[in-house]
Amino acid sequence: MHSAFEKRSIHGTAMLALCAIFVVGLSWSAAASTLCVNPSGSNGCYSKIQVAVDHAAINDVIEVQPGTYNEYVIIGIPLSLLGAGDDSTVIDATGLAHGIFVNGFDHLGLHDVTIAGLTVRNALFEGILVVSAADVIIRDNQIVNNDKSPGLLFTGANTGCPDQPGNGIYETDETGDCGGAVHLVGTVDAIVSGNLITGNADGVLISDETGESRGNLLTHNVVKDNPLECGIVLASHPPSGHTTPPFAPHHGVDNNTVAENVSSGNGVQIGGSGAGLFSDGAGPGQVMNNVIIGNQLTSNGLGGVALHTHVGPAFGLPPDDMDGNVIIGNVIAGNLADQFDTKTPGSVGININSGDGGTPVRGTVISRNIIRDEDVDIAVNTPAVVNLHLNDLLGGKTGVADVCALDSSKVCTGRIDATENYWGCPAGPGGPECSTTSGSDIRFTPWLQKPVLSSSDPGGN
Repeated sequence: MHSAFEKRSIHGTAMLALCAIFVVGLSWSAAASTLCVNPSGSNGCYSKIQVAVDHAAINDVIEVQPGTYNEYVIIGIPLSLLGAGDDSTVIDATGLAHGIFVNGFDHLGLHDVTIAGLTVRNALFEGILVVSAADVIIRDNQIVNNDKSPGLLFTGANTGCPDQPGNGIYETDETGDCGGAVHLVGTVDAIVSGNLITGNADGVLISDETGESRGNLLTHNVVKDNPLECGIVLASHPPSGHTTPPFAPHHGVDNNTVAENVSSGNGVQIGGSGAGLFSDGAGPGQVMNNVIIGNQLTSNGLGGVALHTHVGPAFGLPPDDMDGNVIIGNVIAGNLADQFDTKTPGSVGININSGDGGTPVRGTVISRNIIRDEDVDIAVNTPAVVNLHLNDLLGGKTGVADVCALDSSKVCTGRIDATENYWGCPAGPGGPECSTTSGSDIRFTPWLQKPVLSSSDPGGN
């Protein structure tokens, strides 16, 4: 038991400790300053964003007033870079590698960077590049008309991006666009939200050259009319410095969430999906436990959702790890056909495909999607069991296809459990005006006799 005096002493000590913590908290908050930037450098502001960044301290806020700033901004400390929004604060990176580079590669442990309210345009490569950083927020920006470098070709090689600051060592297997509009490399717990991303080679790329990319959230972005590659892609690439055989195991693109985005009109020139999960075949890739949920994926050049692994046991190589990905609650329509070793017999909504390498894709969840205006609503080629339930398969052609033989695969041993789906009419697969099945090893009984979602879907028919 404590005496009254001891209780008072303990209470007083605790209060002093709490006060000390409170004072430290106040001093930490008070230490953050607000800097300003305007084109003329008037009223105590800087005239260049980079100069303001160079003078900023940890956790400072930089407010960038309306105007056009011809810059390539490099950030290496925690800070907030805030524009005025409404297309009024523009970083024009014409002739420069990037608009903004959050450089955690050279600033180890970089975290807590916010980029908001800016238009970033005309960079040679990425509009916004983030490497080896955590807790980065990219919100309410317009990232438009980047990837302007002339002469880039999609060669499929693991090197080829020009070795400019912020390129080369950070990017493998990106010869045709060197990263797209927004590129997260080895990034953890970032949020990309509320951005308009259009007119670039491709939209948002998450990859793993410098480290594992995990726990990132892409939400409420409009990613449209980026013609050369995917709207949103999670891709496992060889680690930096390991671009020739034997390839090192990849770091991994894991546990990311792609939620409630619009991805439309992307990849129509060369081929890119609305949302893609890919391993490139240069070593054992890892794209695991990601969630694609509640997106609108329409009129893209390589299917609404494409999951591709291209190597594996059929070539005497270690398998990729593409397990545990979840595709739920998306509206998918009017996309184009897949091609090459993952090809589909016409336009496709979702394609889960091991190519001809024989890597099993396990634990994929496909549920509560509305798919229409496709030749094949869901295509599958993998030597594993794929489960797809409670989807509205409204294409009116092939609801579910086993495309293994079409792809000339060396291993065709998978099974498709397609029970409890709605096939477009109460009669089920092959009924009047219903979608049907194509290929062997598809179980579809029992089926649903009424739609799961489409009757309440705002964009449904």
